[in-house]
Amino acid sequence: MTVTTVGRADTTPAEPAPAVPRGSVIPRAEAPGQDTMNSVLGKVRPILEAFTAEDDALSLAELVRRTGVAKATVHRLAQELVVWGLLERSGCDYRLGLKLFEIGQRVHRQRILREVAQPYMEDLLLATQETIHFAIHDSLDVIYLEKIFPHRGLSEESRVAGRLPLYCTATGKAILAFSPASLFAEVVRSGMKPLTRHTVTSPGRLRAQLERVRADGVATEAEEIRLGYASMAVPVFSPQSTLVGALSITAPTYRMDGPGHAVALRTAALGIARSLR
Repeated sequence: MTVTTVGRADTTPAEPAPAVPRGSVIPRAEAPGQDTMNSVLGKVRPILEAFTAEDDALSLAELVRRTGVAKATVHRLAQELVVWGLLERSGCDYRLGLKLFEIGQRVHRQRILREVAQPYMEDLLLATQETIHFAIHDSLDVIYLEKIFPHRGLSEESRVAGRLPLYCTATGKAILAFSPASLFAEVVRSGMKPLTRHTVTSPGRLRAQLERVRADGVATEAEEIRLGYASMAVPVFSPQSTLVGALSITAPTYRMDGPGHAVALRTAALGIARSLR
């Protein structure tokens, strides 16, 4: 069983704004698309996002290749990121720094959801001995806030803080079914690429699946992400009936117990909802 220890956020009082002398001109804030952002933060972002889940470290040349930013600029910014703790040196290469992990643990809403969901996920793990996920929605993807699995469980394809598309995951379909119609339209407009030969890429078929999810309260996918595996998910609501995420069980297709897993998932989702009070 995977057990995650979550740190508490530190709070630092904000410094007071400096006084502006009478008659001074206050500079207008730069919009994200303007030159200041493009020349600094706009170049820092691709450097940090160049690292994938499979990368332990990247060379300067590889960072330049992946970002498309000039070598001298990448080198200068990487050195500053090392000073800030957002990157670390690994010999001649760079890797993501622990400061990023520390900051990530301070995201309040996600931290609370993980802490509340974890005991119920552990109960599901004990009851089913299958891989358990808790996911939330971000843009056109689900992000996995937590994942626990037994020794025989699924250790690939999904990971904590990893993303997968809404349209082909059980958690994503559970979220799509109870989200505004505009989100479904955006998913269709962006295109649905197949991950396996079983991935549903037809808007009509996906719409029919979501109608069944709304009727039954349970979403499924069969080998749409990985051949030989299936998932079942239920939406999780707050006590105010706001959709907060989705809880799922993933298992080899031959071991998926539809009726039994659906009951277990509904029970756990109800427990999470009550605990969110």
